[in-house]
Amino acid sequence: MVLEDAVRTAPGYVRTLIQQEELPLLRDHLLRLDAQSRHDRFNGFLDDSFIERYAARCAEDGTVIVAYIVDGMVRGAAELHPPEGDSFPEVAFSVEASARRQNVGTVLFSRLIAEARWKGYKSLRITTGAENQAMRALAKKFGAHLQFRHGESTGTIDLAKTPEDEFADLAAAPFKAGRALLNFNSTCWKLISSMYGNRAA
Repeated sequence: MVLEDAVRTAPGYVRTLIQQEELPLLRDHLLRLDAQSRHDRFNGFLDDSFIERYAARCAEDGTVIVAYIVDGMVRGAAELHPPEGDSFPEVAFSVEASARRQNVGTVLFSRLIAEARWKGYKSLRITTGAENQAMRALAKKFGAHLQFRHGESTGTIDLAKTPEDEFADLAAAPFKAGRALLNFNSTCWKLISSMYGNRAA
């Protein structure tokens, strides 16, 4: 089962693909990625035949595809790959150049996490190239703890934290920042006072 409702985000919308749609729509989207985007997505420059095999495997192994669709074409995709063995399910993202800077990645990530929670997953694994700054920033935005190793960044996202917990953390952030600023100012004044106090003595 998938979450059926579509989420609008101008000029397209986001929804979960049904399995019959996955192969052609995901494949064509991945093949349209420019060289740099393809490199970022797969951590290397890969030929079309690899992309075609990859999309076919996604359509057969239970991978959930949350897609950003414009005029019937997938312009961005978030993939939720089922766990293998004892590993966590893995997530992957790709957005075509024409769909960037429109908050598409954030909407896709939010929808994918909702799908993962619905399936009962407790954690997600994410792997991205070391040079993929946009993906690393997006992952951190959703609580991923990334580590750099062997030319790539890997990390996990804890899904056990409820949306209410996340909201509470977000609400508390300004107060935490304010407290840190007050502590910093207090330390600075103590340092300045000690310096001038020593001079006066």
